[in-house]
Amino acid sequence: MIVADSFRNRKVAVFGLARTGISAAKSLLAGGATVLAWDDKPASRDHAAAEGVPLADLRAADWPDIAALVLAPGVPLTHPMPHDVVRLARAAGVPVIGDMELFARSSQRLPGTRVIMITGTNGKSTTTALTAHLLAVAGVPVAVGGNLGTAVLDLDPLPAGGVYVFEISSYQIDLIDTLVPDVGVLLNITPDHLDRHGGMDGYVAVKARLFRDQGAGQTAVVGIDDAHVAGIARDLEGRGRKVTELAIGRVLASGVSAEGGTLYEDGEALFDLTTLPRLPGAHNWQNVAAAFAALRAVGLGREAILAGLASFPGLAHRMELVGQRGPVRFVNDSKATNADAAAKALAAYDRIYWIAGGKPKAGGITTLGAYWPRIAKAYLIGEAAQDFAATLAGHVPATVTVTLEAAVEAAARDAQASGDAAPVVLLSPACASFDQFSDYEARGDRFRALVQALGAAAA
Repeated sequence: MIVADSFRNRKVAVFGLARTGISAAKSLLAGGATVLAWDDKPASRDHAAAEGVPLADLRAADWPDIAALVLAPGVPLTHPMPHDVVRLARAAGVPVIGDMELFARSSQRLPGTRVIMITGTNGKSTTTALTAHLLAVAGVPVAVGGNLGTAVLDLDPLPAGGVYVFEISSYQIDLIDTLVPDVGVLLNITPDHLDRHGGMDGYVAVKARLFRDQGAGQTAVVGIDDAHVAGIARDLEGRGRKVTELAIGRVLASGVSAEGGTLYEDGEALFDLTTLPRLPGAHNWQNVAAAFAALRAVGLGREAILAGLASFPGLAHRMELVGQRGPVRFVNDSKATNADAAAKALAAYDRIYWIAGGKPKAGGITTLGAYWPRIAKAYLIGEAAQDFAATLAGHVPATVTVTLEAAVEAAARDAQASGDAAPVVLLSPACASFDQFSDYEARGDRFRALVQALGAAAA
């Protein structure tokens, strides 16, 4: 545990008692703070109490006596409207922060450690895990967490020379005050979470805040393949910030890029990315390029970085090969909860038996028309099934199977009988999971279990 000791002998409110909230409360208690914790859900309160977290209804708290409100990232801060506990804190002039800000202020964050923070609409989890893996292979002390996996304050403190690698969401950026990354990575920005940020302009502005306080010796690694991020790069360069640009599909004379399956640095070819079976597709080439650029920024040599690429195991639910039955491969891309994320998987394979659907997001799958020729047939599940069927009509054969169980059975049967040389049964839903599953992980786990029940060889 990293002890949050900057509020010793002071009262701190914690609202939202899921993973990060409970972690923050325990860390504050270990650091000598008086904690007042609450959640609107009785089950969450019961779980927190069982973990030893003291509870107090924050709507009845004496706010002028509270030093800070530590807010879980899932609780509305600004849009569509602030949670009422946020309004109470602001009315009393109490700062609203998150667990990453507690990390920034902890005395256990030793001088000589560095922080890499990775964000973007898509790809940040794989880039985060890959960056940490490459550091570990190179023998650098590393701790990885944040929005991915372990809550920041549940990590063990690193010695001098160690590197913290954090995946950070837009919600978490909103709750940071003094934490400045030594290397900030922004992969891409496409429409997502717009209700939480008041629209696209607000979403872009929050992502740009990652670099707001960077100074000399700190680096912004910025993808320039979409207009929003390219604009952020131009602004940073115009203000004299140190920027490493990323691009996919072209070779940059200055920066890190990937074109034709080859990784380049400053125009020099370095590595054949097509040899990495756990990192298929152009979007993963961007992830590799970003990790490479981030590690170059903290001083690792080329060879030390490239040596770890082949041993990266990949991440569950992100184009994860979960089995093979004859020529048919089964790929779990349950993390693709929007159309842009699903596009990455659809671009990576040629004969796809596509399982899609769930709780729909704005725009549906109307942006995916360029990939229709790759799809042999679609199997549609959940609330979005009928709308997706209407979008695909006349373009892609589709059947509404409603359930994931029926979809896997039908897709496996059709792929096996197709005679295709390399058919892929792909779960890449382009939807949230909450109509039928608790989260995308539960959906992906169920897909894996169904594939294994077919007798497919484990990947």
